[in-house]
Amino acid sequence: MTVVENSGGLPAPARQDLTAEDRPALIGPLDTIQVDVFNVPDLSREMQVDSGGRIAMPLVGTIDARGKTAQEVAGAIEEALRGRYVRNPQVTINIKSSVSQVVTIDGQVVEPGLYPVTNQMTLMRAIASAKGMSEFARQEEVVILRTVGGRKMAGLYNMEAIRRGAYDDPPIYANDVIVVGDSPQRRLFRDFVSLAPLLAAPLVAILQ
Repeated sequence: MTVVENSGGLPAPARQDLTAEDRPALIGPLDTIQVDVFNVPDLSREMQVDSGGRIAMPLVGTIDARGKTAQEVAGAIEEALRGRYVRNPQVTINIKSSVSQVVTIDGQVVEPGLYPVTNQMTLMRAIASAKGMSEFARQEEVVILRTVGGRKMAGLYNMEAIRRGAYDDPPIYANDVIVVGDSPQRRLFRDFVSLAPLLAAPLVAILQ
């Protein structure tokens, strides 16, 4: 890891950095999916995942679909139906449209997960969308992971310093990963996190 001296914060990603890497398609907030239950047309439907990553179906109830594959969600629906309403349910799910502009918020927040990137999203707004920090969050140890020009970079931010106006609330971009204190991700900075309360500016490092 290389620490970037005199950094004003993480640079913005390049256009190619915003292109999702090859990975299994995951269902996220605001995606549109088609659910088909074999031989039960009343349960087959197109629906939109809500902003919290949940879907709701008759006889099934509410299922957390955020960050899961179509096969995993189909399995959860089959499990909810099996034995009570359908003897041998067979469910298939297709992702019809995906909101690829998402940010991952993890660590000590109330509701970790994937969240859509809105216009002019900042670090404080992103954390607020995850219902804020948990009771034991370390506000001086908030890490943003970002790919910039093909290089993986990380920025260490102090939320209290941002609130005081010591430095700007940084913008958040699609594919960013935000990790709020007391998480294994903070070990990326090892000795550097001890400097966090003293920082007058974000600490930025190149991971690879």
